[in-house]
Amino acid sequence: MNEYASIKIIITDDCAIVREGIKSIIATTSDMSLTGEASSGSEAIRLSRQMDYQVLLLDIALADKNGIEVLKQIKTENPAIQVLMFSHYREDQYAIRCLKAGASGYLNKNCAITELLTAIRQVAGGLKYIGPQLAQALANNLNQEHEDEPHKTLSDREFQTMTMIASGKSVSDIAKELSLSVKTISEYRSRILLKMKLRHNAELTHYAIKNQLVD
Repeated sequence: MNEYASIKIIITDDCAIVREGIKSIIATTSDMSLTGEASSGSEAIRLSRQMDYQVLLLDIALADKNGIEVLKQIKTENPAIQVLMFSHYREDQYAIRCLKAGASGYLNKNCAITELLTAIRQVAGGLKYIGPQLAQALANNLNQEHEDEPHKTLSDREFQTMTMIASGKSVSDIAKELSLSVKTISEYRSRILLKMKLRHNAELTHYAIKNQLVD
């Protein structure tokens, strides 16, 4: 940790290897320091209330909570915190939702180290970070604003569930991964099909692939 660093950072990711990797990167800089780390959404919220920091690196797929839900709660409690979403999901899948929820930027975990550091410095300065992939996603979103896209009516948790179903995961697998009951995921599935006017998982998967919502 750098004693005189000006940018204080908290990392939230349920993968210890990812956290260690980011910590190693931060340790090579002279203007950043790690204030804390969390492996769950609940822990991130607790640390956010207890610690003085500027930038939160936040994953979407956390074991106990959806990262977007964590983002909204932290921004409600402390609007000054700059939240940089750091996820394996492609920009065109979640970035727009994250920005609308209050994120200062969105990075895919496949990004270069230099891009990660640039993004942290930029959001710490109160600016939004819009990388090339996110810029393209924003442009595509503007071009499609006039179109009726059923998936945009879904809540963040419903959208996450929809992409997981479309990726071939079973209701029980999704429930385990999101730490929710099978009944809750089944209810999400029913609401998703109703909102999107689809009949079954096959139609949902076809829709998701057609609209590039899953890899």
